[in-house]
Amino acid sequence: MKGAQIVIECLVEQGVDTVFGYPGGYVLDLFDELYKASGRIRQILTCHEQGAAHAADGYARASGKVGVVFATSGPGATNLVTGIATAYMDSVPLVAVTGNVSVASLGRDSFQEIDIAGVTMPITKHNYIVKDVAELAETMREAFRIARSGRPGPVLVDIPKNIQQDDCPFTPRKPEPIGRKPAREGELDAAADLIGKAERPIIYYGGGVISAGASAELVAFAEKADMPVASSIMGLGGFPASHPLFMGMIGMHGHAGITKALLECDLIVTLGARFSDRVAGDRKRFFPQAKKIHIDVDDAELNKNVESSASVNADLKDALPRLAAKIQGAERPEWRKRCADLLAAHPPKESRADVSPQAVLKALNALHGGGIVATDVGQHQMWTAQTYRFEKPRALLTSGGLGTMGFGLGAAIGAAVATGERVALVTGDGCFHMNMNELVTAAVYNLPVTTLVFNNNVLGMVYQWQKLFYGKRFSSTVLNRPTDYMKLAAALGAKGFEIKKNAEIEGVLKKALAVKGPALVNCLIGSEESVLPMIPAGKGAEAMILEIDN
Repeated sequence: MKGAQIVIECLVEQGVDTVFGYPGGYVLDLFDELYKASGRIRQILTCHEQGAAHAADGYARASGKVGVVFATSGPGATNLVTGIATAYMDSVPLVAVTGNVSVASLGRDSFQEIDIAGVTMPITKHNYIVKDVAELAETMREAFRIARSGRPGPVLVDIPKNIQQDDCPFTPRKPEPIGRKPAREGELDAAADLIGKAERPIIYYGGGVISAGASAELVAFAEKADMPVASSIMGLGGFPASHPLFMGMIGMHGHAGITKALLECDLIVTLGARFSDRVAGDRKRFFPQAKKIHIDVDDAELNKNVESSASVNADLKDALPRLAAKIQGAERPEWRKRCADLLAAHPPKESRADVSPQAVLKALNALHGGGIVATDVGQHQMWTAQTYRFEKPRALLTSGGLGTMGFGLGAAIGAAVATGERVALVTGDGCFHMNMNELVTAAVYNLPVTTLVFNNNVLGMVYQWQKLFYGKRFSSTVLNRPTDYMKLAAALGAKGFEIKKNAEIEGVLKKALAVKGPALVNCLIGSEESVLPMIPAGKGAEAMILEIDN
């Protein structure tokens, strides 16, 4: 077979049913083989390579499978970089396949040549330049193994044009099963001992629970240990929001009642999370009164940001049931009541403006609850995390680690392709303008993506920081863009709607969610809306801000 055909056959071996991408001169052979394999692999053409990378990422997040994206060399490959970095920071399994100039032309500054392996080395789990067609099949298989194993992440395979065209024998092979890293007995014993002695413990979990497929194990563990549960933004949906032990989101914009409870707790059990700065703030003063247990499949995360009293380097799917078995049935009614009281004493802030972001999200929850929600990054992202009630894993698609504006629409497209279900995108006017061209992709494939633009005419989160910390000097954050969203929706192939007051929210959302293809809803919210509570960057819980004077 030619190298390009070997690539396609390897994708089929790995169970790939969809490839997102954009063609170009140095991937003509790959796209030609995709065309021939159209009965086995669906090809989704986006408007831009960055949109393709985000779509492959959203496909992976929604389905749990490896997302695949193709791009040509040079600018095609560099346009993937933000999408690859987004997947890397959030531990999303992705395989990016790029073309390049022929091996003989590498290093000669040939047309559209770029060392994409060098460019992406810091933002991939691993990457390859294939210089011998005899190594191509095993390289593709290894790329998928690495992307899926341990802590998932993106892998890039760069294939020069002559390697795509060269002939080589090919022998089909079934994918190897991915093993789970087992917990060491002694590490589990140390963690169980701390849990047994704790009187006021709290579970803080992250996206690692979802990656491991360990949501059911988390619920069973929390119930056995009778521990209140708080989630990072990446973990939302990994524990049902309706469960009586669930408290909500932790961190910079987390529920104030959770922050108060953490100040009183004596043990924090951290599962599949990394104590990021958006959670830990001042890492040296991260609730020092409490001991910490940290369980993570990536040993590099253990004791990296916050020192733990006990660490378990293992897959959560293995570790949680075994740890639960070591815990005697615990009951902590007084502590549970104390946590519930703290939550009740600090109810979330809700806007009283003509269009309340929280009212929009509550209506979306009522009408779309159980469906997938994607977001971009900023105030709308935090309002969604605070307000929407996620009951199942893989229901929230958001850029947590890199904070990528423009991520949401591509991710929503990928999720809609993966599931065939309606996806709601919550975005801001600033984020939407970054990749709004992908609305055309949703229209071309008639994808059920409903986009809610929280239009406040400012870059809301940056504007909020300028208000608080930069003397209200609003440098380049007031947008004043003349975009007519109704005309834009029609021009790009979507159905347009608008919400100008709260009384319109339910009726408009019902209509928008009923559209068979893409819909765009312009939600006219106020520019002075804030996300509260807020713990300033690098500060401890005692610096939490509950009110802002506009």
